Amino acid sequence: MPDAVYRAPMPNGVERALTYGLCGMSADDERSLRRVERFEHLPDGSFVWTRTESGEFFLGQISGPLREDRSADAVASNMIFVRNCEWTSEPIPEHEVPAATLRTFARGGRNFQQTHDPQVAAESASAWRARGR
Repeated sequence: MPDAVYRAPMPNGVERALTYGLCGMSADDERSLRRVERFEHLPDGSFVWTRTESGEFFLGQISGPLREDRSADAVASNMIFVRNCEWTSEPIPEHEVPAATLRTFARGGRNFQQTHDPQVAAESASAWRARGR
Protein backbone atom coordinates (compact mmCIF):
# COMPACT_ATOMS: atom_id res chain seq x y z
CA MET A 1 0.00 0.00 0.00
CA PRO A 2 1.36 3.45 -0.89
CA ASP A 3 2.71 5.62 1.92
CA ALA A 4 1.44 8.91 0.53
CA VAL A 5 -1.94 10.39 1.47
CA TYR A 6 -3.58 13.28 -0.33
CA ARG A 7 -6.13 16.03 0.24
CA ALA A 8 -8.71 16.47 -2.51
CA PRO A 9 -10.94 19.48 -1.82
CA MET A 10 -12.80 19.21 -5.18
CA PRO A 11 -14.70 22.52 -4.92
CA ASN A 12 -18.08 22.14 -6.62
CA GLY A 13 -17.41 18.45 -7.25
CA VAL A 14 -17.46 16.51 -3.97
CA GLU A 15 -21.04 15.28 -4.33
CA ARG A 16 -20.38 14.17 -7.92
CA ALA A 17 -17.18 12.42 -6.80
CA LEU A 18 -18.94 10.53 -4.01
CA THR A 19 -21.91 9.62 -6.21
CA TYR A 20 -19.90 8.33 -9.18
CA GLY A 21 -16.81 6.95 -7.44
CA LEU A 22 -14.40 9.54 -8.80
CA CYS A 23 -11.64 11.83 -7.69
CA GLY A 24 -10.72 14.69 -9.94
CA MET A 25 -9.70 18.22 -10.73
CA SER A 26 -9.60 20.77 -13.49
CA ALA A 27 -6.62 22.58 -14.94
CA ASP A 28 -6.36 25.86 -16.75
CA ASP A 29 -2.69 26.81 -16.55
CA GLU A 30 0.75 25.22 -16.56
CA ARG A 31 0.94 24.94 -12.77
CA SER A 32 -2.41 23.14 -12.50
CA LEU A 33 -1.48 20.89 -15.44
CA ARG A 34 1.58 19.78 -13.45
CA ARG A 35 -0.78 18.84 -10.58
CA VAL A 36 -2.83 16.78 -13.02
CA GLU A 37 0.35 15.01 -14.16
CA ARG A 38 1.26 14.16 -10.55
CA PHE A 39 -2.33 12.98 -9.97
CA GLU A 40 -2.07 10.75 -13.04
CA HIS A 41 1.02 9.03 -11.64
CA LEU A 42 -0.30 8.31 -8.13
CA PRO A 43 -0.05 4.59 -7.45
CA ASP A 44 -3.31 2.68 -7.37
CA GLY A 45 -4.36 2.31 -3.74
CA SER A 46 -3.26 5.81 -2.73
CA PHE A 47 -5.49 7.25 -0.01
CA VAL A 48 -7.29 10.53 -0.52
CA TRP A 49 -9.41 12.56 1.88
CA THR A 50 -12.15 14.97 0.89
CA ARG A 51 -14.68 17.07 2.75
CA THR A 52 -18.23 18.01 1.83
CA GLU A 53 -19.57 21.56 2.00
CA SER A 54 -21.25 20.62 5.29
CA GLY A 55 -17.88 19.54 6.74
CA GLU A 56 -18.18 15.74 6.53
CA PHE A 57 -14.94 13.85 5.80
CA PHE A 58 -14.72 10.91 3.41
CA LEU A 59 -11.74 8.65 2.75
CA GLY A 60 -11.11 7.12 -0.64
CA GLN A 61 -8.67 4.94 -2.49
CA ILE A 62 -7.58 5.91 -6.01
CA SER A 63 -7.47 3.33 -8.80
CA GLY A 64 -7.22 3.11 -12.55
CA PRO A 65 -5.91 5.46 -15.19
CA LEU A 66 -6.52 9.17 -15.56
CA ARG A 67 -9.22 10.08 -18.05
CA GLU A 68 -10.59 13.33 -19.37
CA ASP A 69 -14.31 14.14 -19.11
CA ARG A 70 -15.50 17.27 -20.92
CA SER A 71 -19.22 16.68 -20.26
CA ALA A 72 -21.24 19.66 -19.04
CA ASP A 73 -21.57 18.01 -15.61
CA ALA A 74 -17.80 17.48 -15.35
CA VAL A 75 -17.01 21.04 -16.41
CA ALA A 76 -19.59 22.50 -13.98
CA SER A 77 -18.11 20.50 -11.11
CA ASN A 78 -14.46 21.32 -11.96
CA MET A 79 -13.70 17.62 -12.42
CA ILE A 80 -12.41 17.30 -15.97
CA PHE A 81 -9.42 15.09 -15.14
CA VAL A 82 -10.65 12.10 -13.11
CA ARG A 83 -9.61 8.73 -11.76
CA ASN A 84 -11.76 6.08 -10.15
CA CYS A 85 -11.96 6.31 -6.38
CA GLU A 86 -13.66 3.99 -3.91
CA TRP A 87 -15.03 6.18 -1.13
CA THR A 88 -16.20 5.19 2.33
CA SER A 89 -19.96 4.78 2.24
CA GLU A 90 -20.45 6.95 5.32
CA PRO A 91 -18.59 10.04 6.54
CA ILE A 92 -15.68 9.50 8.91
CA PRO A 93 -16.25 11.24 12.27
CA GLU A 94 -13.84 14.15 12.72
CA HIS A 95 -12.25 12.57 15.81
CA GLU A 96 -11.14 9.64 13.59
CA VAL A 97 -9.65 11.83 10.84
CA PRO A 98 -5.83 12.06 11.11
CA ALA A 99 -4.69 15.30 12.73
CA ALA A 100 -2.46 16.04 9.74
CA THR A 101 -5.47 15.76 7.41
CA LEU A 102 -7.49 18.14 9.59
CA ARG A 103 -4.62 20.63 9.44
CA THR A 104 -4.45 20.50 5.63
CA PHE A 105 -8.15 21.28 5.35
CA ALA A 106 -7.96 23.97 8.05
CA ARG A 107 -5.32 25.80 5.98
CA GLY A 108 -7.87 26.10 3.20
CA GLY A 109 -7.02 26.04 -0.44
CA ARG A 110 -8.56 24.43 -3.45
CA ASN A 111 -5.68 22.23 -4.62
CA PHE A 112 -5.12 18.52 -4.60
CA GLN A 113 -1.99 18.01 -2.52
CA GLN A 114 0.00 15.48 -0.57
CA THR A 115 -0.23 15.49 3.23
CA HIS A 116 3.30 15.36 4.61
CA ASP A 117 3.20 13.61 7.97
CA PRO A 118 4.86 10.35 9.10
CA GLN A 119 1.66 8.99 10.71
CA VAL A 120 -1.01 9.96 8.19
CA ALA A 121 -0.70 6.83 6.02
CA ALA A 122 -1.01 4.42 8.96
CA GLU A 123 -3.87 6.43 10.45
CA SER A 124 -5.70 6.52 7.12
CA ALA A 125 -5.20 2.78 6.61
CA SER A 126 -6.60 2.16 10.08
CA ALA A 127 -9.72 4.25 9.34
CA TRP A 128 -10.12 2.36 6.05
CA ARG A 129 -9.85 -1.06 7.69
CA ALA A 130 -12.25 -0.03 10.47
CA ARG A 131 -14.88 0.31 7.76
CA GLY A 132 -14.35 -3.20 6.44
CA ARG A 133 -12.29 -2.13 3.45
